[in-house]
Amino acid sequence: MIHSQAIIDPGARVAEDVEIGPFCVIGPEVEIGSGTRVGSHVVIRGPTRLGRDNVIFSFSTIGEAPQDLKYDGEPTRLEVGDRNTIREYVTFNRGTTDGGGVTRIGNDNLFMAYTHVAHDCEVGSRAIFANAASLAGHVEVGDWAILGGFTCVHQFCRIGPHSFTGLGTVVTRDIPPFVTVAGNHARPYGINKNGLKRRGFDPAVVKALHRTYMVMIKSRRNSEEARAEVDRLANDHAEVASLRDFIEEGQRGIVR
Repeated sequence: MIHSQAIIDPGARVAEDVEIGPFCVIGPEVEIGSGTRVGSHVVIRGPTRLGRDNVIFSFSTIGEAPQDLKYDGEPTRLEVGDRNTIREYVTFNRGTTDGGGVTRIGNDNLFMAYTHVAHDCEVGSRAIFANAASLAGHVEVGDWAILGGFTCVHQFCRIGPHSFTGLGTVVTRDIPPFVTVAGNHARPYGINKNGLKRRGFDPAVVKALHRTYMVMIKSRRNSEEARAEVDRLANDHAEVASLRDFIEEGQRGIVR
């Protein structure tokens, strides 16, 4: 299952059924879970833990040192969950001591070719990164988010669950959950209705989210009446509550 021309450090922990192609380099303090397949010319540095049933295509670099001038060789980590698809030339960096020391990626994500996850990022599950989408350091990406091709995200931004970015979007502020954005710089274009419909969201929930979007993002209403309307919707729909709370808890502000 391991090609004779792959280089595996004796300190790596590789499950018996893992497949590793030719010309790969697997360093010390790397753990690769059962069922994972690694294509040719892949470099995995540690400390890095890869879960089960991940598929890594050729020429990816996983767990390399962070691209941060303050990093001085500290033993930071990368943690990747299960069933992720990592296409060609993808790069994941380990964390930094200033950012908690860990870059984390969840389960069932698709990272298309040339995508990049920088140090100290937190990526949830079932997200899609289209070709060349890139995260700067300390970015949070929620479950089911979709980043369109060539999306670039500024450091410390939050990308809410079920959000969507268009081709070539430049993100310098937080993207609330369920919202579609596009442009340079990113601007909101409504609720991600098509995505929510495909995932089986109740039409009443989508309608309530749209109303909350109109009140809190589009019109920027700050009156007591507007807040009371959003709170009523939040009492009926947990999704509205999560959208409201995300907007109110942010430090960078949201896309407008």
